[in-house]
Amino acid sequence: MNKTLTRREVLTVVPGACTAAALFGLNLSEARGSPAPEGATNIVKGELSPGFPRQDIESVESVVGASHFNFDRVKELITKRPALAKASWDWGFGDWESALGAASHVGRRDIATLLIEHGARPNLFTFAMFGHLEAVKSAVEAVPGIQRIHGPHGITLLQHALNGGSQSRNSPEARKHANKVAKYLESLGDADNTTLSLGISDEQKSAYLGRYTFGRGEDEVFNVLLNRRGALSIKRGDGVLRVLHRIEPDVFAPQGSPAARIRFQLADGRATSLTIHDPIPLVKAMRAAG
Repeated sequence: MNKTLTRREVLTVVPGACTAAALFGLNLSEARGSPAPEGATNIVKGELSPGFPRQDIESVESVVGASHFNFDRVKELITKRPALAKASWDWGFGDWESALGAASHVGRRDIATLLIEHGARPNLFTFAMFGHLEAVKSAVEAVPGIQRIHGPHGITLLQHALNGGSQSRNSPEARKHANKVAKYLESLGDADNTTLSLGISDEQKSAYLGRYTFGRGEDEVFNVLLNRRGALSIKRGDGVLRVLHRIEPDVFAPQGSPAARIRFQLADGRATSLTIHDPIPLVKAMRAAG
């Protein structure tokens, strides 16, 4: 049976670097990894990240995080690198959030406006927070049911409008328009369907708390613990806490990630392992002793 070889495979099976280079029209010095011409490798220290030309992940995380509350920090970051206005960050399990999405769900009209001025892409959640009633109505009429789609962290469209209407930094006129959008969305009856979360007692939570390892590396560990509000949460190593919503007995969905599932296996009323599905099984972690 014929098989098309990839470039990597050809370089492996064709004898001689010269032959491989000739096959692909490579300059022989490039194929051998010869040094670049003098002066061609000079860079400004601190300006290039390991993944360049992709923007460094620290700046992406920083601008999305700051867009929740820190106008000056956002301005500093996007003035230096305007493309960061379009940045998005995965907080875990596919809970993607853009910088504009962050500003929109907390009702920060000033930050949202700044981001849009630098190229951020507004969407329905932004329009709801801004109080653009006709835009929201048009979207609902064009795509029936769109009002039920959740934003970052599982925050509903209605809640975006309510937050725009209650944010004290917004002008009274802006808050009035946002509240009109909220009133319209409330009339639909299904624009605030929050994530299902069954009740769970403190005693039940204690069965899952602990450290679960899936390898020998220091970061190959999940910690299941309570956040500051007492909600059962999970994080990898020193990463970001994700609240767990109880979907059924011993099965949870991370906040903002309705397709993901974390299934605990129990013995004698105590979790012994957990398996993460998204939605297929991805990793199983065993509870550490202690």
